[in-house]
Amino acid sequence: MPRERLSMRKIQEVLRLKWEGGLSNRAIAESCGIGETTVREYLRRAVRAGLSWPLPEGMNETGLEQMLFSAPLSEGTPKRPTPNWQEVHQELKGKGVTLFLLWQEYKQAHPDGYQYSQFCEHYRRWSGTLEVWMRQTHKAGEKMFVDYAGRTMPVVRQSTGEVRQAQIFVAALGASNYTYVEAAWTQSLPDWIMAHTRAFAYYQGCPALVVCDNLRSAVSKACLYEPDLNPTYHAMARHYGVAVMPARSGKPRDKAKVENGVLNVERQILAPLRRRTFFSLQELNEALWELLEQYNERPFQKLEGSRRSLFESLDKPALKPLPLEPYEYAEWKHATVNIDYHIDADGHYYSVPHNLARQRVHVRMTITTVEIFHNGNRIASHLRSYQKGRHTTIDGHMPERHQAHHGWTPERISNWAHKFGDATAELVERIIESRAHPQQGFRSCLGLLRLGEHFGAERLEAACVRALAI
Repeated sequence: MPRERLSMRKIQEVLRLKWEGGLSNRAIAESCGIGETTVREYLRRAVRAGLSWPLPEGMNETGLEQMLFSAPLSEGTPKRPTPNWQEVHQELKGKGVTLFLLWQEYKQAHPDGYQYSQFCEHYRRWSGTLEVWMRQTHKAGEKMFVDYAGRTMPVVRQSTGEVRQAQIFVAALGASNYTYVEAAWTQSLPDWIMAHTRAFAYYQGCPALVVCDNLRSAVSKACLYEPDLNPTYHAMARHYGVAVMPARSGKPRDKAKVENGVLNVERQILAPLRRRTFFSLQELNEALWELLEQYNERPFQKLEGSRRSLFESLDKPALKPLPLEPYEYAEWKHATVNIDYHIDADGHYYSVPHNLARQRVHVRMTITTVEIFHNGNRIASHLRSYQKGRHTTIDGHMPERHQAHHGWTPERISNWAHKFGDATAELVERIIESRAHPQQGFRSCLGLLRLGEHFGAERLEAACVRALAI
């Protein structure tokens, strides 16, 4: 059994990035925030189970878990002699010394030792713990670095003179340094996500990896839905077929490309606009994009060409095509199904099948729809309502005893109650209003009104007057 037992959603992400994205195990490990050994372990289990990507239609998280963990894997091979990695590291500094040469010497001394690929893997894992300054070399179309500038831009509301500071989003491609800039009101999740979608549209394609900072909109370690990556950010990445690689906390070299890009944007785009007054976010963005084109066209000082020419020759041909439709912003949350088989989503109550009462579910909310998932399967879908405290109920979600009363409405019951008197009608309305879901009060109201048929309207009205007084 692997040391890290991951959620089924994270295992699915490992399989997607490997078989659909074609990423290396190291890139997958960095994107998912897990070890390379764990990545290899789950890929091995998936191959043993005969899985491929996409996963078989209809397979939920429970089915995937059964296939991967139905039988224990065989015990590993006996422990092999471990090289002195410090000595290996020092030897590599010698002229002409390679890992292959050192491995040959190791195998001569330990014929039962590691094979070459394992030798290299263990050395890289050990050397990864060292503090190494290195110049990063980026492949064409591989990475897009994203961050916010430290400097903000003021926008004045003409009607009141109020000044509001706009945040500046910056994206830069690794190979060409081709840059995208836009202003938004906040660094919140909606602005963060939609800035990415517009950056992809500007580049007319998608890189393999997005390298971001550890801001809250990108990484949420406390999120139960996904332990490290914000679920909405994760959904956006899946839509565009990219992997997200958060930079290590306190390690600016991991995103040196965008740090340098932010510095250049502040100096060559934001600084020239410092004396201009902007009265809307759109006006500010139009000015930013005008200077952005000049910035990307400006020739390099020590290299031939410009950011745009490098983009056209290097990054653009290597980018993956955009999906047919842009990503529709959606937020994910956890919810527990109430005993009335409804969940609370942004103050409105939506029904789910009644047999899931008290179960934990995942809720995906877009501008127009609310989708509810259980064990990876969609169990309900509703048009989104922005009426707080109201209910949206599908008949098929009700127990049979509730469906029997579904022909009744609060208005119909109220009209019947008025035939017995005002006090009866008021008591019925109070019963319905006291329930979390109106239908939960129907049974009590019908029982009350049937008393009037048995004992007469006068006695029922008198009883209701006393009940209201109590």
